Amino acid sequence: MPDIANALVYYVAFLFSTTVHEAAHAWAAKRGGDLTAYHGGQVSLDPRPHIRREPFGMVVLPLLSALLSGWPFGYASAPYDPRWALSFPKRAAAMALAGPAANLLIVALAILAIKVGTGAGLFAAPDSVNFGRVVGAAGGGTLWSGAALVVSVFFSMNLVLATLNLIPFPPLDGAAGVPLVLGAEASSRYQQMLWSQPWIGLVGMLAAWKLFGLLYQPLFLSVVNLLYEGVRYG
Repeated sequence: MPDIANALVYYVAFLFSTTVHEAAHAWAAKRGGDLTAYHGGQVSLDPRPHIRREPFGMVVLPLLSALLSGWPFGYASAPYDPRWALSFPKRAAAMALAGPAANLLIVALAILAIKVGTGAGLFAAPDSVNFGRVVGAAGGGTLWSGAALVVSVFFSMNLVLATLNLIPFPPLDGAAGVPLVLGAEASSRYQQMLWSQPWIGLVGMLAAWKLFGLLYQPLFLSVVNLLYEGVRYG
């Protein structure tokens, strides 16, 4: 049975990170002229409007999975107007990429916290690394050990969300971001293909999950190996 305190830390990291991700989508859509998510209250870091939209995906499923397995699994979404997306494919692409970009920002803030904490003698490189152990407490102690766990989980959770969502397979954000590198006519055809073939999303999700399994661990170790001078993992 997973440790309940650790499971709750994982859930809180999931809830916050997913809220930031969806709020970034909503904010970028508003900036691009689509007020759908804004009117739903989702241009906000308050998790409540996001939970109201997806209560099962943001509360029930991730809490149950965190308590039963130690790992929160869930989902969320920000509404947008598909007619706007078809009319402005590059704005819609920017909206899609805003979510994983927000997760990468949290990864960067976690790295900054690790660097500052290590420089201050509060954190230290751990003997080994995994999802919940990217940094350790220099002197042991409950306070800094807890802080190291929180920073580690936020780092890993957001690296997972960014990596998975940037895979360019529908229905993930990476696929919706493709029009940024296409011409106007090709962008329009691409958007219409995604909307007219809903089965592509199921195939894309299965393929993305398989690819993610190959990508994440090497990426995780590559980033962690940049954190500590003279220390190498993997």
